[in-house]
Parts: sequence; structure tokens; C-alpha cells
Amino acid sequence: MKEHGLSRQQLFKLSRRTLEKRIRTFYYETTDGKATIEMLIALQVREELCDEDFSNVLRALVQHIFLKTRSTAVMRRYYLYFGEYFEKKDWQLLSIKLFPTQTFIAEKLEQLYTQVIKRPLAGLAES
Repeated sequence: MKEHGLSRQQLFKLSRRTLEKRIRTFYYETTDGKATIEMLIALQVREELCDEDFSNVLRALVQHIFLKTRSTAVMRRYYLYFGEYFEKKDWQLLSIKLFPTQTFIAEKLEQLYTQVIKRPLAGLAES
């Protein structure tokens, strides 16, 4: 992992409040969503390894990055790790935003499936 304004040692030793302040400042100075997401993933690892609470760190910033900025490969790669940051409706919007082709294909398959299922049943009713 590259160092993006914070070293590895800082990510695993500083308090939550200090990290939130520094990561937020880093993002708004650089608008580097990729690096910000990577730092937040590191904090999720820290939460699993330590007793400290790092759940939903910078929730509003994560929602802003994922919902308001341009979709990137890093967002598609790590979005599953941020499921608890979003309401169900926003999660669906995020899935559509990050994977528009898959969403389009799924909708078309669902339409085709419902047409195929309804036609044979309608034909049986007429007999």
C-alpha cells in the first residue's frame, strides 16, 4: 500500500478522531477518492485486529465518494466492504452506478423470463 498523506504506522496508531480529521482534510485537498478508499479499508482491517471501534468511519465522506463522484475501478473493487455505510435504496443506486451493463442485462433477462413464464400459463388457461 502506498502512503497517501498518512503512513502505515499512523493508520494503525492514531486515534479515530485524529484519523477522521486527517483523512477528511486529505480528501478535500486532493480529491483523491482512490487513496481515501484505500485508507478507509486499512481502518476496517484495524477494527478487526484491535478492540477500538472504527465502524462507519467517515460515513458521509464514503457516501459522497461513492454516490457523487465518477465511478472508478477502485470503487468497483472495494464497494462490497462499505455495504453498512448505505441504506438499501442508496445501495441499489450504487450498484446501478458502478455496474450499469450488468444492471441492464439483468433487467432484460428478468423481462424475458417473465414473458416466457406468463405465455405458457396464458395458453393453458385458453384450452
